[in-house]
Amino acid sequence: MAELRRSILAGDLAPGREFSLREIAEQLQVSIIPVREALRSLESQGLVHMRPGRSAVVAPLDLEELQSIYRLRRRLEPEIAQRSCRLLSDADLDRLRHDFVEFGDEQRTIHEIHEAHHEFHLALLAPAATSWDVRILMTLWRAAERYIRIGSGRLDPDPDEHWRRERAHEELLDAFRQRDPEVVSAAVHQHLARNEQMALLALRDPAGAAPPADNTNPAVVVHAAPADSTAPAAPATPPGP
Repeated sequence: MAELRRSILAGDLAPGREFSLREIAEQLQVSIIPVREALRSLESQGLVHMRPGRSAVVAPLDLEELQSIYRLRRRLEPEIAQRSCRLLSDADLDRLRHDFVEFGDEQRTIHEIHEAHHEFHLALLAPAATSWDVRILMTLWRAAERYIRIGSGRLDPDPDEHWRRERAHEELLDAFRQRDPEVVSAAVHQHLARNEQMALLALRDPAGAAPPADNTNPAVVVHAAPADSTAPAAPATPPGP
């Protein structure tokens, strides 16, 4: 099931792809019961829709959903960061700087990079985050993760992309080192804006067309291209998670 989740997150299994529970169970040589339980877990993460009977479908990518995720993140993350910047020690920030330098390692896979992204951003916010804050943050991050991975997968062939990831996180840490809540809030807003622009790449069709800008039909879903598609023009500094 971990491999199934990874394939969905990376876009290797396209939105709208239907699964037979029996087929998956036969491939994994298990009964249908654990397969159904695993797919229900993926459904709770917004990755799969269960259908009546014994099938499921990969959830479509949706512009309205993505906008909603980032609207909520912009309400929550800057406020927590304002408080956290005064609680993190210099040693904490030094350690995080060492961690994000590794984001520029061209030998790391996109899966490894995104796992590190989550840990990095949680460490930045954790000193001021309650247990409920963390639960909500993780829910939002998981919901955004497929968009981010597919979008960043389109950018990954660019040899400068790893450097841009590293630079984005360096700018964020520089803001935290100032211990100024307003500076930190602005930096987090900017980070999320870049992040959202990169996530929008997941909604581009194979020809590179962007989703409608006017939101007159927000329910429209746009199927993503495979993660190794030719990358469209990239935002200046796409971050994570």
